[in-house]
Amino acid sequence: MKKFKLAVLTVALAASSIAMAQDKAALVKQLLEVQRPAIDGMARILVNDSVAPILQAGGEYLQTQVPPEKREALGKAAEAEVQKYVQEAFPIVRDKAVQLAPSTVGPLLEQNFNEDELRQLITWLSSPLNKKFAELNPQLGSALTQKLVTDVRPTIDPKLQALNVSVAKALGAPTDGQPPAAQPAAKPAAKAPAKK
Repeated sequence: MKKFKLAVLTVALAASSIAMAQDKAALVKQLLEVQRPAIDGMARILVNDSVAPILQAGGEYLQTQVPPEKREALGKAAEAEVQKYVQEAFPIVRDKAVQLAPSTVGPLLEQNFNEDELRQLITWLSSPLNKKFAELNPQLGSALTQKLVTDVRPTIDPKLQALNVSVAKALGAPTDGQPPAAQPAAKPAAKAPAKK
């Protein structure tokens, strides 16, 4: 009879443990949904940061190689190319971040927080727990960012290269690897012959 009770108790504990794990996994999933705006924001930052060097180079080119009367129009054309890229790249990066969050951030949450703590995070109650989460948050973001950059780089890099060419074309800059000074439009005007 004792063996039977022990077996029943063992089965009950195992079932309870499985239910607790499922509850915790559900809480982590819910927390990730609550964190969705932060994940979206991280994706937007990554996309915007990826165009920063192109914007900087384009701005420098506009100021040094383009006649002042053409700068505004060419700058708007280049800006339109950048916006088109951002609108295309952001959903790719955002969707990949959302897809990767459960496998990168989820385990860190499960390892570092119990069910009660997860409930408190979900409801965003004021508690000492918020400090603990804030301390772990950089590690969560870093884990997701590293994996996201690795996973989207093969898709995004060709788009960035195409954007670089599009912006150069919009600005009238060379696109064949020549320095800007080699472009005919960038050469200074010929000097008038000296008067005698």
